[in-house]
Amino acid sequence: MARRRRGRRRFARLAGALVLAGFAALLVVQVWFLAQVLWLARNNPVSTAFMDASLETLRAQAALKGRDPGRTKLAYDWVPYARISQHLKRAVIAAEDARFLDHAGLDWDAIERAFEKNQKRGRVVTGASTITQQLAKNLFLSGERSWARKAQEAIIAWMLEATLSKRRILELYLNVAEWGEGVFGAQAAARYHFATSAAALSPRQAAWLAVVLPSPRRYAHGRTTPYLERRVEVILVRMGSARIP
Repeated sequence: MARRRRGRRRFARLAGALVLAGFAALLVVQVWFLAQVLWLARNNPVSTAFMDASLETLRAQAALKGRDPGRTKLAYDWVPYARISQHLKRAVIAAEDARFLDHAGLDWDAIERAFEKNQKRGRVVTGASTITQQLAKNLFLSGERSWARKAQEAIIAWMLEATLSKRRILELYLNVAEWGEGVFGAQAAARYHFATSAAALSPRQAAWLAVVLPSPRRYAHGRTTPYLERRVEVILVRMGSARIP
């Protein structure tokens, strides 16, 4: 009996040590993320987790086709906030996150509406990710769908909101968002789809870019469809009331 009690105490101590080690490891990971976020306050990213994954996929596809993977590059050209069209800023906020200036990283009203809609449909038909959450995912995380990943995304979004201005968050997002296969950022998107610069985008071009953000690889070189045209018209109307930092 005494031996059994000693065995239980030993197991409890071991379990406690493992839990503490797990918490310590989790804390180290969060400190690393916070350090990266603080670095972004004054530095522009050369690449992101999402870009790295995309480049790896493109290089693997090139190798399968007998081409040199090392010659495969991403289209990515950083431009400062002032050199991005006001139309694109308004369009992206209107399409992706109308309450961008009001929330602290998570839009709880949007989350509630999305939950109710998904419950009614019996499946996930809409999300409620803010621009800040999407930036967190693009910068640091994988594309897997899991509660652990969503929780980490929310934590990083809180870090971004706590340490960076809304203007900087939007600048980062517009520069790292995917706008086509291997096409990242507003400047590369403007060049690829419309042969212009991010600064020179028209209201309609900006609205089109905002509309295709959820599935950018489906639409090459400004291609349109009746559905896209309807969405573009909606976003053009909403842009008039969209507030930007």
